[in-house]
Amino acid sequence: MTGLLRRVGAGAPLFLVLMLGAAATLLPLTAIAPAATPAVSPERGFELLTTKPYLTPDFDDEVFERLHTCWEPEARDAAAQASPAERRKLTLARYGLTEHPDGPRATALQYTPADGGGWAMNCMACHTGKVAGQVIYGAPNTHYLLQTLTEDVRAVKFALGKKFTHMDKGSLVYPLGGSVGTTNAVMFGHILLAFRDPDLTFHADRPLPPLTHHDEDAIPFWHYKHKTRLYVDNFAPRNHRALMQFLLIPRNGPDKFNAWEDDFRNIEAWLLSLPSPKYPYAIDRKLAAHGYTLFERRCAECHGNYRAPRADGGEVAAADDERSDARGRALGYSSLLYYPERVIKLEEIGTDPVRLQAMRAEGRARYGETWFTFFGAEKVVADPGGYLAPPLDGVWASAPYFHNGSVPTLAEVLTSGDRPKLWRRSVDGYDQTRVGLEVERLAEIPPDDRSDARRKRLYFDGSLPGKSPAGHTFPDQLNAEEKRAVLEYLKTL
Repeated sequence: MTGLLRRVGAGAPLFLVLMLGAAATLLPLTAIAPAATPAVSPERGFELLTTKPYLTPDFDDEVFERLHTCWEPEARDAAAQASPAERRKLTLARYGLTEHPDGPRATALQYTPADGGGWAMNCMACHTGKVAGQVIYGAPNTHYLLQTLTEDVRAVKFALGKKFTHMDKGSLVYPLGGSVGTTNAVMFGHILLAFRDPDLTFHADRPLPPLTHHDEDAIPFWHYKHKTRLYVDNFAPRNHRALMQFLLIPRNGPDKFNAWEDDFRNIEAWLLSLPSPKYPYAIDRKLAAHGYTLFERRCAECHGNYRAPRADGGEVAAADDERSDARGRALGYSSLLYYPERVIKLEEIGTDPVRLQAMRAEGRARYGETWFTFFGAEKVVADPGGYLAPPLDGVWASAPYFHNGSVPTLAEVLTSGDRPKLWRRSVDGYDQTRVGLEVERLAEIPPDDRSDARRKRLYFDGSLPGKSPAGHTFPDQLNAEEKRAVLEYLKTL
């Protein structure tokens, strides 16, 4: 599990415009933050995120209405015969998009309305989705099918004679995501920055950096408040400017980053306000209490200390816990008391190495010289050497697990030998026994789906590069009953 946009960061993949467009107006950026920071509002941050487009629209209402014409015959015919409202539901579900929880608006929650009926991607494309059929703000969007959506958008635009945008053209060359719920976000960010000076002046004539394409799972946004650094390798300092990295399309020059900085102070305030969601199903409190003692002894050193569960379903108050420090008290709405923000060396954690190796030390160091770190005033870790052990509050709602989304349930995180290599999730099911995605394990992808790239993306194949579910074998030391107790305790966080 990783940082904002993870997979923060990880975040929304918007680099592809580097193939297109003229450079934006170039104006100097401020080297340091202003002395007086304006007042911020979480409510204002959410409003900005969902109503103000910071990116070029990927498509418009007319294209969205015709996306079903790209589907397989049975689904296409069903959508054609459905009412407009029902067809909208089918289309949103097809690509992992959702309505706003408080009611339908012009676009999906993951896209911001733009002029001319346009749909402009926002941060929630990757970082807000459904868990057990319910939209949870900040939950990784594990239904998102960005590559498939972009291919279908391109096909509809071609049929309508509409102009292609950066996503339409770039996805012909660079993969956007190989399986449902994952994206190539790290390489998107790597490419975006490669064409910029430290002050974010754009240069179209620069060569592409070395690229190692791979899929990554998004992080839950409610973990943002616990960290001082971002991303699964914990290399980048956390600040509001870091949230703007994925706005680096050619039309967004230094002038716009200056103008929008206060907007993103408010958007960061919204991220900092997000609580971790509470487990909505029954919990065996006695078993969870036993799991708490095991967790404290075996897991807390890396993942942090949390409030002990009470038999009545509450928690030990922070003030009553002798380990509660000032940081824990400041996070009073969270079960987390103390988080060590510990990076585990790759040889110790043993999880898939591709993500760590794909971002080279020189790429991290280059980020550390830019406007995003106040020109080096906030330091990066150029060679972190491993992966961050994430906080675990709300962990029940952040499946699948590991930075590449390779493990569908917590039970399988706790038992390395039981992790499926090939699986497919249900649409909205939730596995209360294993705690995580409801999945079907398979020996192979059915032939009809294997020959169809769109259908093949609905399966997670752990044998592919960057997708291994290996590593994190520490819980194997627990016996079956102890694992069951720890699993029950994790539901309480």
